Formats: sequence, C-alpha cells, structure tokens
Amino acid sequence: MTVRIPALTDKLGLSEATVGVILLVWGLGALVTMQSMRGIMSRAGSRTVLRVGGPATALSLLGMACAPNLPSLLVAVAVFGMAFGTVDIAMNAQGSTVEQAYGRPLMNGMHAGWCVGAIAAGGIGSLSIALGLSYTANLSIVALLSLPLAVLIGRTYLPEPPVVRTTAKARRRLPAVVYLLGAIMFFAFMVEGTVADWNGLFMRDELGAPEAIAALGYPIFEAGMLLARLGGDRLRSRFGVRGMMTVSGVATAVTFAIVLTAATPLIAVVAMFFVGLGVATISPMTLSLAGTATDNPGPAIAQAGAMGYAGLLLGPVAIGLISDFTSLRVALGIAVVLGVLIAIASRFLPRQETTTITPVHVEERTPAGLAA
Repeated sequence: MTVRIPALTDKLGLSEATVGVILLVWGLGALVTMQSMRGIMSRAGSRTVLRVGGPATALSLLGMACAPNLPSLLVAVAVFGMAFGTVDIAMNAQGSTVEQAYGRPLMNGMHAGWCVGAIAAGGIGSLSIALGLSYTANLSIVALLSLPLAVLIGRTYLPEPPVVRTTAKARRRLPAVVYLLGAIMFFAFMVEGTVADWNGLFMRDELGAPEAIAALGYPIFEAGMLLARLGGDRLRSRFGVRGMMTVSGVATAVTFAIVLTAATPLIAVVAMFFVGLGVATISPMTLSLAGTATDNPGPAIAQAGAMGYAGLLLGPVAIGLISDFTSLRVALGIAVVLGVLIAIASRFLPRQETTTITPVHVEERTPAGLAA
C-alpha cells in the first residue's frame, strides 16, 4: 500500500494530513490488537490464530482497495491494522515454535524474509505503476492472490508443545525478562520507524541531497538489515544474544551519529547501510528469547511485541514534535540515544539464555499441523 499512497490520494482527493490520519488509524488498529493477544495466544495458540488472521488480512486489504470514500477507507484500514497486528504476533510465536522444533536459532532468517517481502512489495508496486494499474486494481490483485496462499500455507503450521495448566493468576504473570526484552524491542523499533519516516526528509532538507539520492537511504538501510539477518542466526549461535545485542546497540549509535554529522549526502547514504546492519538483529532476537522465557511462547511474544510496536508507532511522532521545537537533525539524535540504551539494557539480560532451545522431533508434530 505504501508505494501506492500517491495513487490513493488522487483517487479520493486526500491531503497529506489525511494520509497521516490513515497511517495513524492503521498503527492504532495493529497496536490495540497486539495488546489483547496475550490471552488469545494462551488459549488458541499461534497455529489457530494464523489460520484465521492470514486470510483476514488478505480480505481486509481487498476492503481497502475497494473503499469508495474516506469513511469506508478508515474502517477498512482499521480492520487491516487489527488483522496485521494479529498475524504479526502469531507468526513470531509460530517462529519460536519452529525454532524449538529444530533446536537452533532461526528467527533472524525468518525476519530476513520480511526484508525480502518489503523489497518485493516495492518492486511489485513500481511495476504496477509502470503497467498503468490503478490503486484499486493493484491492491485487489495482491489480495486475491494472497487469500488462497494464506489458506494453503495455514495447513503447514506447527502446534505449540503442550503446557502444564496453571492458575489464571500464574498465566497473567510473566518473567521480568519479557518486559526487559519488550523495552529493548521498543528502542530498536523506534530507530527503524525513525529511518523509515524521516531519513529521506533529513537527507533532502538538512544535507541538500537531490530527491532521487535522498530516496536511496531507506532501501539501502533495508539492504543492510537483510544482510545482517541472513547471517544473524549463525552469529547468535557463536556469540549469544547478550553479546550481540550489546554490540548492535553500540553500532547503531555510532553509525547513526555518522549519518547526522556527514559532510555529504553520499557519506550519509553509505552510513545508512551500516545502521541497518547494526539494528537488524535486535527485534528478531528479542522475540526469539521472549519465546523461550515461558513454556508457552505466545503470551510472552505478544507482550514483548506489543511493547516493541508501540515504539514503531510513537517514535516517528516524537521526532516530528521535537523537530518543531529544535531542528530535524537534533530530533534524529534520539536514534543515537536509543542505540546507547539498547547496549545498556542488553547488559541486564541473563548471561545464559532463559531457556535453551530444546529440539522437538519435527516428524512427531508435523502431522498434527497438517491434519486439521
């Protein structure tokens, strides 16, 4: 949808302020759902939630494509945000289940798939524009192709391992490390949101970059994230989460400081690649570690994920407010502070991961995931 926002504004005659409201409604819908996922994940499990949430996301995207006016679009966007939030939490819980089935870290590689998807979505959107497809046709095609795929892929999900039944009070109580991981993820997602929403404007207005050069910052940042995530699981196996997160936080702070003090746009664009390298593995590792903090990964991942995505929603807003009182360069300095906070908070993580990833025989669990 992001690539086709200009086409959406033309279709419904929307202002930039209205587009901001639409994006806010999407984010709030996702955040509200994420905040309610602890109990749902505890009772239903990630497999069931994904089998409902995946098709619901495709259908809500179709609703956004066909919305004839602003009120109906806002409703469709809110529903899409809620479906997206449901799927995001459930797929990370499912990722933790797969990690435990295979007995080794896999979450960074899974999140590399998100980077590939983001890059592919941009390419498909650009191709649709080149082919002259309207906003409605573009999103409708994506939704109608995604719907059967979501249903078919749903038959491959694994069930969570059985957990010991406890009291309701015990189910509500999570280990303190889950909230620490949520805070670290909050910091990391604030950095990611800051780059996505403000980097291009900073390059153009503060560094004087041409718009075509300024637009390169975010895809280069994503390329750095993709590369880091492809190798992140191997590095985690060697150095551990605590060591990797500390180094990642320091690297994020240092490289973003280079962006802010760059003498030329070219230096800043190159530095964005290294910012992506630095921050990329933090959110996958926090979710993976949260998934091993309790017997049932769903509620812990829901809690950490909800805290993290609050940073993705609030970070860019905070940057905008601070820049009104100071300057965009000063406001973006928050990203440097966030990198330092990640490094400091990581030192409070256990030296040994809370619960080691114990292999579960995949052949014993796969039939259950395929049977329903």
